[in-house]
Amino acid sequence: MATALNRKIISVYPFVKWAGGKRQLLSEFKKYFPPVGSYKRYFEPFLGGGAVFFDLQPDRAVLMDINEELINAYKVIQNNIEGLIEELKKHKENHSKDYYYEIRDWDRLPYYKERTAVERAARFIYLNRTCFNGLYRVNSKGHFNVPFGQYKNPRILDEDNLRKVHLLLNNGKDILIEHTDYKKVLEYAKEGDFIYFDPPYYPLDPTSFTSYTKDNFGPEEHKELAAVFKELTDRGCMVALSNSSTEEVRKLYSFDGVELVPLQARRSINSDVNGRGAIEELLIINYKL
Repeated sequence: MATALNRKIISVYPFVKWAGGKRQLLSEFKKYFPPVGSYKRYFEPFLGGGAVFFDLQPDRAVLMDINEELINAYKVIQNNIEGLIEELKKHKENHSKDYYYEIRDWDRLPYYKERTAVERAARFIYLNRTCFNGLYRVNSKGHFNVPFGQYKNPRILDEDNLRKVHLLLNNGKDILIEHTDYKKVLEYAKEGDFIYFDPPYYPLDPTSFTSYTKDNFGPEEHKELAAVFKELTDRGCMVALSNSSTEEVRKLYSFDGVELVPLQARRSINSDVNGRGAIEELLIINYKL
């Protein structure tokens, strides 16, 4: 395992906007996360924008997400960065409101799955950078349905950062990327591994956004996640989990050896500007540093 003293850190950040992204909390996490090199492998089963992985930069990691389009984009960046950049150049050159809706409607066509992995990844990034508020949302049929965002000059192609992400996902590192449900972590994780969960948060109210795919993540799913957290704890894994600061969440993680750390976070993806203020959330950990 690499030590903190000899690690080379790449200056890199998420290539997509993502609801609930953790960039603002990274400095706080450093106070509570075990240092890289003190654990065998890093797992992030709700990968999303990947801000925590990009900050930690472990040499061995298993990155998972149930969002197929998101995971496809990560894999393309890992394996075909040149092809992706060329496709994004085309989107940048043709960008307009009409063009946006033309590209958005690809997944409504029967031959969408015949599109190449590179074409789908470029579409995913293009829509993310140009849709309203950077939100990822699909309807019951799995069709992306976020309207056009009124941006004067959206950053459709961030070539320098994409190349750095590509370098981070390669460069002699052992990085496995999987499209799968978070429970797959139970097939991999062993004693001495570190797992960070960042699920859709327990809803604060009935209008809280909890769905990044066509499948919702509600109270029953949170109960199942708490059971997975407990099983990993029993295996001797170090586990950290972010969630909303609610009485229901506190009850779910009330077992021995668990600490609930309150953190102040700022919600940035909200259609109501008044809903973007600081709010308390929890970092739940099962270890002592």
